[in-house]
Amino acid sequence: MQDQHQAKRVFVCLWLLATTIKCAIAAGLPLFVDEAFYWQEGRHLAAAYSDLPGLTAWLIRLGVELGGHHALALRMPFLIIGAALPWLIARIGARWFDEAAGWQAGSLVVLMPLSGTLGLLALPDVPMALATVLCMGGGARLLQKVDGAGAVTLGIGLAIGALSHYRFVGVIGVGLIALLALPQGRLALRDMRVWAALLVGIAAWLPLLLWNLQHADAGLRFQLVDRHPWSFDLRGFWFLAVQALLVTPLLFAALLQLCARAFGRNAGTPQWRYFALLGAVSTFGFFALGFFADSERISFHWTLPGYLALLIAVPALLRGWPPALRVVTWALASVGMAAMLAYYVAVSVPAWRTHWAGDKFYPYNFAGWDELAATVREELAQMPAGTALLADNFKIGAELGFALDDPRIAVLDHPLNRKHGRAPQLEIFGLAHGGRPQAPTLLIASSTDVKLRDLVDHYQQLCSELGALPPPRVVNADHGAQRFLLFRLPAGGRDGDCVTPAVAHINLPESGDQVSRTFPVRGWAIKDVAGVRSVTVTLDGRPIAQAGYGQVDEWPGRFFRHASRDPQLPAIAFTADVDATAYAPGRHWLGLVIEGRDGSREVWSEQPITLIDHAEVE
Repeated sequence: MQDQHQAKRVFVCLWLLATTIKCAIAAGLPLFVDEAFYWQEGRHLAAAYSDLPGLTAWLIRLGVELGGHHALALRMPFLIIGAALPWLIARIGARWFDEAAGWQAGSLVVLMPLSGTLGLLALPDVPMALATVLCMGGGARLLQKVDGAGAVTLGIGLAIGALSHYRFVGVIGVGLIALLALPQGRLALRDMRVWAALLVGIAAWLPLLLWNLQHADAGLRFQLVDRHPWSFDLRGFWFLAVQALLVTPLLFAALLQLCARAFGRNAGTPQWRYFALLGAVSTFGFFALGFFADSERISFHWTLPGYLALLIAVPALLRGWPPALRVVTWALASVGMAAMLAYYVAVSVPAWRTHWAGDKFYPYNFAGWDELAATVREELAQMPAGTALLADNFKIGAELGFALDDPRIAVLDHPLNRKHGRAPQLEIFGLAHGGRPQAPTLLIASSTDVKLRDLVDHYQQLCSELGALPPPRVVNADHGAQRFLLFRLPAGGRDGDCVTPAVAHINLPESGDQVSRTFPVRGWAIKDVAGVRSVTVTLDGRPIAQAGYGQVDEWPGRFFRHASRDPQLPAIAFTADVDATAYAPGRHWLGLVIEGRDGSREVWSEQPITLIDHAEVE
């Protein structure tokens, strides 16, 4: 009894602390790109969408309608679901093990980074996790006795899951395997009440099935074919390292031990083996899938449904571990959760995001949107009334749409739209733009969403669709880690040659290099049709050297997929000798200002370098 009360007190304290911190972070955390697009879908309510079933968009719309147009209201339904999950896990654990084990399982859900951060972002994994827990609880109850409560719980879980994500099919498959593997499960599947629950779950898939029938299976093709290479990739071995890090190592070891018990002879009660089977089949299944499936997007969270099942039984398992090892397990989980929350805090603070610029961990999908929205408002104030906005990809259209409370921003055809399965939905919304603008238009394009070697082709494609481009206004968020170009287009577009924005690269020093306070700078810059007049080297945004431009460099001409039309090719290289002795040692930002022969002036992205004393260099 004393253990039970202590476990409950610990759980309640952890839950209150984590929930309070998550709400505070959610209020200041910029919208993730997917959240912004789901908000846009919520402003165009439908039964299903190209990328997802409808529930995520509906919840976002509900949050904004009840709480107002800001990030915390948008995320509030997901925060509530995330806060409810530990209580549900605690109740299931108490039912099948004991009260103390139940509260400890709830505490582990709070502390494990993958589950503890659920609800911070308005993503479909949150309602899908709720659906998983409801199905687990209902299924475990049906193993003991088939009754109305268990069947209803199962049916509600299946319906929520079907409305959450295509990926919930995997949860259903794993659940059926677990039930069929147990004599009690096979017996339960003979009861009509269980089949009634299954029929409710099947009916919930109808909106998504109908959408795919009406749109040539576009959603199914994206989820099952287009986004996956379906070829063997050795990077799948990273699964174990990434999972161990995000679950925390000792807790991950406990989960794997439970998976092993699922196939042993002494697996304990049917419920114990049921939870272990759910986790084992899911975890090992996604491990195998990782060798063939999409490795370019974030997929580490796919394993969460299986882990939620295993966490229910983990406290009972940990009782057999040495006390010191149990303490370290809980401590590591606490540190892991604190680290994840600290990451989201850092992403919320502009100064800290800026510090990550130029780093591979820079949070691109959270950053730059406030600066872009402020600049767009300035541009619109100077353009004719009725000026239309045009984004060159769905990310800009959705994020800028939320910032301006405008879900009707038109979007150009872009590889990103197809890569993320959003192109069909933009067509349905009537936001897919083609042809020259019919009214004055402000075009917002991104140079960081396109690989450097494809930038010239991208700009030329913009010209072919919209007409000649005027000199752009450049928005360099976080030293250009997010870089946007704003073009004022007249009605009917502009005629003439396609003078593209400048494209440049600093070859020496490389990003992150340590250099003495006098150092050389080498690189190249091109600008189609007009050519480059001059290149100025900057340090921390201030001019520090005038580069000598016009040296021969054959490499850039071979680098681009199609030939650039810069008239000065191949004499497009520049060199400069920088004297930074007036600057203190430490981290600084090296950049370029490129002036074109057409009178344009563009600030290029900056890269970090570290100035050190000459003696240190030697």
